Amino acid sequence: MKNFITRTITGVLFVAVLVGCFFNATAMIVLFALITGLTLWEYSGLVNQWDDIQVNRFISVVAGIYLFLAMAGYCIGITTGTVFIPYLITVLYLIISELFTKAANPINNWAYTMLGQMYIALPLSTINILAFQIQTNQETGYNYLLPLSIFIFLWVNDTGAYCTGSLFGKHKLFPRVSPGKSWEGSIGGAILVLVAAAIIGYLTENNVNSISIPIWMGLGLVVVVFGTLGDLVESLFKRTLGIKDSGNILPGHGGMLDRFDSSLMAIPASVIYIYSLSLF
Repeated sequence: MKNFITRTITGVLFVAVLVGCFFNATAMIVLFALITGLTLWEYSGLVNQWDDIQVNRFISVVAGIYLFLAMAGYCIGITTGTVFIPYLITVLYLIISELFTKAANPINNWAYTMLGQMYIALPLSTINILAFQIQTNQETGYNYLLPLSIFIFLWVNDTGAYCTGSLFGKHKLFPRVSPGKSWEGSIGGAILVLVAAAIIGYLTENNVNSISIPIWMGLGLVVVVFGTLGDLVESLFKRTLGIKDSGNILPGHGGMLDRFDSSLMAIPASVIYIYSLSLF
């Protein structure tokens, strides 16, 4: 009972803070820069537990936070592409530095250092692309609904998949990586997300720069598919490390990777989906 209460309180506070931040552009940038740093710190600590891996934890975290802030500044329009040069210099340093560290396995260090940037820092930074878009007046504006909807769809999908899977789940989705997931649960979660997407589309159809209900439903489906894949990727990561939770920063909910695993795939996939529509 005590664990249930702790988990409930943590979950409510987590959702409240995350939802609340989207209603202010500065709050969103600050919070997700912090999330990027904490997630990279957690990731680096996990992989550094292996004997033949030594990721530069501090520089990796600073680089990831800088990438997020640089992407925010670029998307807002307050800086040019030159803002990414310090990040590229840092990446080069992280690679070249292995020549002088005399590490037992520099290839592993390179691989896991770059994995942290590609798996965590880059995907989270792309939320700025969804949040800051050119409006009809050709000025960059902040759109809280698109990035917020990604997390709404992820939460709805998790809830729907859990309830449906508990009641009807018989066929395992990916037993090698996540034995608890079922096809029935995934389909149930997807249906619930499509309903939620249609509701959002209906409620916002008269807004400026609004998107149609079918496009919202397509976005919901993208989030379901890639959110599930993101969850499976993190499950594989934890199985490889031989751990149950990625951390304990969120009582009753594990670590940062546990909470944002689905979004690491869903956010960039949503960016691809939204911007691919402009090609047709």
